[in-house]
Amino acid sequence: MHNFIMFGNLKTEPGTPFLLGAELNQNGCNFAIFSRNATAVSLLLFDHPEDSKPSHILDLNPKINKTGDIWHIFIAGIKEGQCYGYTIDGPYWPDNEGHRFNKNKLLLDPYAKAISGKYNWSKPEAFAYQVGSPLGDLSFSEENNFGVTAKSIVVDGQNFDWEGDTALSTPMKDSIIYEMHTRAFTIGSKNAEHEPGTYLAIIDQIPYLKELGITTVELMPVHHFNHKENFKKNPITNEPLYNFWGYSTLGFFAPDSWYAKDENGLNAVYEFKEMVKALHKAGISVILDVVYNHTGEGNEYGPTICFKGIDNSIYYMTEQGRYYKNYSGCGNTLNCNHPVVKRLILDSLRYWVVDMHVDGFRFDLAAILGRDENGNWVPNYSILNEISNDPILSSAQIIAEGWDAAGLYKVGDFPSGWAEWNGKYRDAIRGFIKGDNNLVGELAQRLSGSADLFSLRDRRPYHSINFITAHDGFTLNDIVSYNTKHNIENGEGNRDGNDNNVSWNCGHEGTTTDENVLDLREQQMRNLFTLLMISQGTPMFLYGDEVKFSKNGNNNTYCHDNKLNWFDWSLYRKNKKFFNFCKNMIEFRKSHPVLRRATFFNGINSDEYCSSDISWHGFEIGKPDWSENSHCLAFMLNGNKAVTGADLNDNNIYVAINAHWENQNFHLPTPAKKKYWHLAVDTSTSTGFKTPGKETRVKTSIITVPARSITILIDK
Repeated sequence: MHNFIMFGNLKTEPGTPFLLGAELNQNGCNFAIFSRNATAVSLLLFDHPEDSKPSHILDLNPKINKTGDIWHIFIAGIKEGQCYGYTIDGPYWPDNEGHRFNKNKLLLDPYAKAISGKYNWSKPEAFAYQVGSPLGDLSFSEENNFGVTAKSIVVDGQNFDWEGDTALSTPMKDSIIYEMHTRAFTIGSKNAEHEPGTYLAIIDQIPYLKELGITTVELMPVHHFNHKENFKKNPITNEPLYNFWGYSTLGFFAPDSWYAKDENGLNAVYEFKEMVKALHKAGISVILDVVYNHTGEGNEYGPTICFKGIDNSIYYMTEQGRYYKNYSGCGNTLNCNHPVVKRLILDSLRYWVVDMHVDGFRFDLAAILGRDENGNWVPNYSILNEISNDPILSSAQIIAEGWDAAGLYKVGDFPSGWAEWNGKYRDAIRGFIKGDNNLVGELAQRLSGSADLFSLRDRRPYHSINFITAHDGFTLNDIVSYNTKHNIENGEGNRDGNDNNVSWNCGHEGTTTDENVLDLREQQMRNLFTLLMISQGTPMFLYGDEVKFSKNGNNNTYCHDNKLNWFDWSLYRKNKKFFNFCKNMIEFRKSHPVLRRATFFNGINSDEYCSSDISWHGFEIGKPDWSENSHCLAFMLNGNKAVTGADLNDNNIYVAINAHWENQNFHLPTPAKKKYWHLAVDTSTSTGFKTPGKETRVKTSIITVPARSITILIDK
């Protein structure tokens, strides 16, 4: 027996509290939202995302439409594409209590699967307080924001043919991660079948990704955000600046509409799925860069879009109620270890795995997720542990950025199952190739999988995400072209971005026509990329590095929707030789299981030739120079399958690294019985790489490694 209640021409039922968000069935849609401290909740329906007037307002009866802290209602006849939002009443009392309810503000559903519409945060009605009031954020705005904010959209999760697609489950030890921005990677393409800058346009570039040889794309944030939240202008060009990178989430379930045709939120859902399906067919995994540590609502003077107006004191970590703890450096910090917020995060992650078929996640400023409500580091009693032990997420790759913006640095200290961006790897590799002192010992640690960081907590070498470049900081080209950052165009007086870039311009700052400088720069890039590909751990690099893409020395291009971020496809032809070198080094890694060990080295002689899994050398065999002024190191890897744990035997590999500014001679260890050393890689040459099967046999027991170069030999 149905207990129908009519709201105008709408037939409703009380609904159920079990599933949050908007859940469709054949008869209509159930809407459910959490708010513990609300006194009244209304569901508003709109015909279009831009509408400033709702078609229906349904005031929920707390006696009928509320169970515990969940407000709910079922509406018959609702279809996919229905626009909606909530208004929520309650105390507006930021001081001490931290409540910021304002019934005049339309709020996004935190569980909305699609979001459409425009934001206009230049309008005072976007804020819950009176802009310009002497009371600041303690004042109260009576204006509604319906016409200046986006709307949530009902989605039918069953309305897509995956054609049997499933997650790829590429082993982490075999992964090669390519960090890219959805819009930036494709917006400059001239021959795309689909609209450049969109999810679908990535499909057009799959042949390029396959040629390069990466296994995994890591997409910078695609969760819904407002790319026009930045009101600054470029002081050089006077062009508007943006929140281009997207590290400012407003909806944790909705793919951002900016990357969809017609910027339609519903299209975004289906086009994202098409992209994932196509990448999977090509054997390429998809990892999402996710931002659960803060939201785009900013501090006490930010707009009210969602969580502030739903239950501010629960969703955010506050100081004295009114102010926001700012471990993120972005104005607020999500209260990640509150049970309600934990559920939101876990539900979001499960949705992206189950419904959107993504293969894993990289968690921005993930150290925040390990803080309790007082800011203490409690990883094993936090959502970090729940994520790594979640039965649905067990097959997903989970990667942490192991620090936050408030000085908490916990690389190597995450719970079992977590991989982590290894910032120490980045700095050691850059510094050693640059020529810094006192790094040879740390170089050895980083090349061999960073056991000092990751051998505890039941973790493996592949839990170290090795990177030299990422969206933050210099590109590979700029590491060898600039000594200092050049961020004037960001409109912050060159104060933003990291000052410690561990870079060297090779004798000239920025662009130059000096062939000697240019040759040295490319050689240094070959050195950096080579070390990345031969290190134990999981390599990751930034889109464009393989074609020498430059951001003109800007190490914080978060605000630019222009050529500072857009992949320059002409570089593929212009710098094809360097592209081929990177492609070949990727293939070299794939071809040698000794470079992709699942266990740490132990230094024990364990094969028939009594050679250890790794041996360290210097100019003389078995005599590495660990001194402060050493700039050279050599090592040999044992390729025997009994040592590596691989299915097949591999070559032994000998690597000689000369970061000194003079040529150096290295004595070679004895190759395996009945084998000879062959030259596979020589970064001092313009091609840098020998064709597999055509490696040059080494006929002497000593080799000369040219200044600032790396030589790799294989025995066969």
